Amino acid sequence: MPLTIIETNHTPFVKMEVDPITLDIIESALRNARFEMDAVLYRTAMSPGIREQHDEFPMIASPEGKMVVGQFGSFIHGFKRSYDGTIEEGTIFLTSDPYSVDGAISHLNDWLVLRPVYLEGRLVAYISMFGHMTDLGGKTPGSLPTDANQIYEEGVLIPPIKIYKNDELQEDLLNLILHQVRMPHWNRSDFYALVAAVRIAERRVLELCERFGVDTYVSAVNELLERNRRAMLQIIRTIPSENKSYFEDYVCDDGIGMGPYKIACSMWRENDTLVFDFEGTDPQSESSINFYLNTEMFKMFVGVYMINIYDPQILFNDGFYDHVEVRIPKGSLLNPIKPAALSSRTHALGRIFDVLGGLLGQGAPDFLTAAGFSDSPHTFYSGYDKNGEWFQLYQIGFGGIPGRPMGDGPDGHSLWPSFTNVPNEFLEAYYPLRMEIYETCVDSGGPGLHRGGNGIKIAYRILNAGEVSIHDDRWLTYPWGVNGGLPGGRSRKELIRSDGSIEVLPSKCDHVKVEEGDLLVLYTWGGGGWGDPYQRPSQKVTLDVERGLVSKEGARRYGVVINDDFSVNIEATEELRSKAIDERGQVKLFDRGFDSIEELKARCFEETGIIAPKSPTFPRHILEFLRREESRKGAAAAD
Repeated sequence: MPLTIIETNHTPFVKMEVDPITLDIIESALRNARFEMDAVLYRTAMSPGIREQHDEFPMIASPEGKMVVGQFGSFIHGFKRSYDGTIEEGTIFLTSDPYSVDGAISHLNDWLVLRPVYLEGRLVAYISMFGHMTDLGGKTPGSLPTDANQIYEEGVLIPPIKIYKNDELQEDLLNLILHQVRMPHWNRSDFYALVAAVRIAERRVLELCERFGVDTYVSAVNELLERNRRAMLQIIRTIPSENKSYFEDYVCDDGIGMGPYKIACSMWRENDTLVFDFEGTDPQSESSINFYLNTEMFKMFVGVYMINIYDPQILFNDGFYDHVEVRIPKGSLLNPIKPAALSSRTHALGRIFDVLGGLLGQGAPDFLTAAGFSDSPHTFYSGYDKNGEWFQLYQIGFGGIPGRPMGDGPDGHSLWPSFTNVPNEFLEAYYPLRMEIYETCVDSGGPGLHRGGNGIKIAYRILNAGEVSIHDDRWLTYPWGVNGGLPGGRSRKELIRSDGSIEVLPSKCDHVKVEEGDLLVLYTWGGGGWGDPYQRPSQKVTLDVERGLVSKEGARRYGVVINDDFSVNIEATEELRSKAIDERGQVKLFDRGFDSIEELKARCFEETGIIAPKSPTFPRHILEFLRREESRKGAAAAD
């Protein structure tokens, strides 16, 4: 029954009463369309980063641009604020420029396609998909140069362009872009796969509109957003308004000798608005570790965390965004000033999840998770094979998932939604290397009532001369434990030359020359432990020892003494646990493994063999920019 006329994107719709069954059908259909987008992309892309690891994110949005189903929140608000052209039927946009969409894509490797969907001249939806391209040109294969000072050094920069007009591909534009990259056939295939994913979702949205009517479809979409807003508002109101929480964590270094970089955030509630303030976060880096944090994306992170804690049945979408405010200082690591380099933003992106978990969990420690989304290490290997053909590998590594309220963290897994590893068989079939070790790192998971997941030890035997780049973190700071749990192990990298000599590699390095016979060994981080390790049942510790996840010596960190036959020495265990509990004193809510950064940096070389980084400072041109901004604001206030 028609009720009122509403205006959405200057297109009139009749607001309809949508019965619960129809609403459920439309919600389920949109969920399925979102996963169908994934399936189409995986089956048509060529690069292993998308095809095998699923480094992509889909979205179906309302006519206003609010995400209804997807993963990373809507960037369309930022896109429309920055884009000064027209939007017509038959258009597909392409961009890789984070500064053009307020950071919704956060480095050049992520190509984003956006399709406005029309039916009979009425805008009914926006659909988008973005995926990580293996190469964008730039100064290093893989296009993630550690030492880039500006985004222009990182590869081809694509502003928002109409790559399709009137549903016709602009071939010249695409060819110009592909001329700048090292693997144009991969980029071309991946681009067509992104477009195909968008088109299949468009088809599903139009089918829903034709089945139920445009007005009913749009009304259902708006109700899904409103339902999310109501549910999230109830959750937000459970946070005491008088409490102000604070948490901080660190990116270990920037690859050019500075660090660690602090990410600080305070949280409080003002009436029905949850406020996150990143004041105190360190200044942007001269290197490429800056992360342009899109506020809508961060709101989605908040929503996903809170929904999974309180009610996983809630469909997370953009409906609640008006109830969250995000403040990020200009010129900081999370809000860098253009043309700051952004390619290696992964470390700060991963750390945001640790910060968010520590921040939101303080009010309800039983629901805290330890640190474990500490990084997303990238490994690159490239060169010319014995036939003179160029090869190029881009691979994301995984580490230990943190201990959780409901149990142990998985070993060697990913916290990214739907991510998987590149099969070793694939690597050996397509690249001149041999996988000699792929196993968990014993004792790398933080001890706790619930053990943190172990990291992975991976060894690549190099079969062809080339060069390697590595982008990693958590080599200096530890993935922290919670509620008495201990920190997880840190990452490290070694290059064992064919003559037996060992080189300890920094966590972020490019253009490392490798020769046939060299062995690259990576140890990824472990997840922090959850809860008192001395409360972990000794039978579970014994089982971990039998499975090779914990050593006999490592079992003593749980206060458990294991006999040679893998049985528990009950008397010795009781004595060890009693002594350890007395010496420990009060259980810590957070255990970082150090009392201060200064203390950690003082023992850095002894523990890692790497000289501790210097404290970060504001780049001179950023200070000048901020001074000009303050002067401008002062003059405006005086007027």
